[in-house]
Amino acid sequence: MTWAEILYRKKMKVELHPFNKDWKNLFDIEKDLLSSTIQNSDIQIEHIGSTAIEGLSAKPIIDILIGVPDFSKANDFIAPIKTCNYTYISVYEDTMPYRRFFTKSTENKRTHQIHMVELNYPFWIRHLAFRNYLREHQEEKEAYNLIKSELSEKDWDDINDYAEAKTEFIRAIEYKAGIREW
Repeated sequence: MTWAEILYRKKMKVELHPFNKDWKNLFDIEKDLLSSTIQNSDIQIEHIGSTAIEGLSAKPIIDILIGVPDFSKANDFIAPIKTCNYTYISVYEDTMPYRRFFTKSTENKRTHQIHMVELNYPFWIRHLAFRNYLREHQEEKEAYNLIKSELSEKDWDDINDYAEAKTEFIRAIEYKAGIREW
């Protein structure tokens, strides 16, 4: 990146929306679509992220976790998932070779994203433990909502910086949920 690009780089804010009860319905529709397209009864499809936690504000993107029993076969599911209007983003395999990542957009706005990992792999376990813990613990859910709200007011160079800023809190919740390794 040149100095000119650094100087004139546009900062971004994270746009959070109040909880929307339709997020569950949007997930259910997508789960049905993916299940019928993939046609493999051994996979599991879960709704994760803030849109999966009632009462939590969120970026309005439905996060979907697909668990496959044998990750060596994960690439077999790429083509079927792409037929559901998902874009496969292979570049992230460099840093997360245990995950396949997909996005879906409408009118140039991301609406869904899929994280495909091996069932019972740490990524799978951590994300479900975090979701389930916040679903069951109102005080921690409110604290997370406050952190997200405060962070959304800041200017960010990259959405990953926003995500990184939440990591300490997320790890603390995972620890409370029984996760001891990352």
